[in-house]
Amino acid sequence: MKNKISAILLVMIAVPHFAFSQLKSVDYTDGAQKLSGFFGKAKGKSLDNAAVLILPAWMGIDDHSKESATELNALGYHAFVADIYGVGNKPNGPQEAGKIAGSYKKDIQNYHRKIQLALDQLIKNGANPDKIVVIGYCFGGTGAIEAARSHMMVKGIVSFHGGLGRDAAREITPITAKVLVLHGADDPYESEQEIKDFQNEMRTAKADWQMNYYSNAVHAFTHKDAGSDNSKGVAYNKEAAERSWKAMLDFFKEVLK
Repeated sequence: MKNKISAILLVMIAVPHFAFSQLKSVDYTDGAQKLSGFFGKAKGKSLDNAAVLILPAWMGIDDHSKESATELNALGYHAFVADIYGVGNKPNGPQEAGKIAGSYKKDIQNYHRKIQLALDQLIKNGANPDKIVVIGYCFGGTGAIEAARSHMMVKGIVSFHGGLGRDAAREITPITAKVLVLHGADDPYESEQEIKDFQNEMRTAKADWQMNYYSNAVHAFTHKDAGSDNSKGVAYNKEAAERSWKAMLDFFKEVLK
C-alpha cells in the first residue's frame, strides 16, 4: 500500500510542463460565444472509458487544471478541462476574475449551461456517459457542487476548496450524485454558518456526501503558485494537496466501479 501511494504522489509531482502537449484543444460554442477546452485521452488501458470533467479556478483554464488532466490521463482516465468564460474573456488579474466569477454565481443558470456544454464535449470525445465525475478548484469547486445541485448525469463530484454557498431562495431537491468536499480547515472565505448551511442542505437533499478538513490549510491549498503565507488566506499546502488528491482517487474507485 505504501508503494502504491508513493507511485500516485510521484505522478502528481513529476509532470513536466511540456507534458501538456498531450492535451488537444477542443473548440465548441455557447450560442455565438466561442469556447475552447482541452481534452486528454487515458494513457494505457482506460478504465472502461471512465472520465473526469475539470472545472478551473476563477482565472480560467490554467496550468493547474491542465496538470490535473495530465495526471488523470496517466492513471487511466479521460479528462476534459472546461472553458467557462469563453475565448477572449480570460481575466487579467484577481480583481477582474472575482468580478467575472461573481457574475456566474449570480446567474447560476449560465454557469450550469457552460458546465453541461463541457460535459457534452467530454462524452463526444469518447467518455463513457455512465462513468463520469466532475471535479473543480475554488470557483470550479463551486461549479462541481452546482453540477450535483442541478442533477447533471454524473456519478460524483469533487470540490477542492470550493465555495459552498447558495441562494437561500433556491429549492433544495434530492441529489443523486455522490459528493466529496475537500476543505481547508482554516479557510477564511467560508464562514461557519455557510458550512453549517451547506451540510444541512446535503442532509435535506438526502445526498451521499463527505467533507474532509485539512489542518493548517487555507484557501487554494492545491495551487503551487498560491504562495506559503497562510495569513493571506490563500496558500499552497503540500500535505493537504497530496492527501486531498488521494482522497479523490479513492472516491473515484467507489463511484466509478
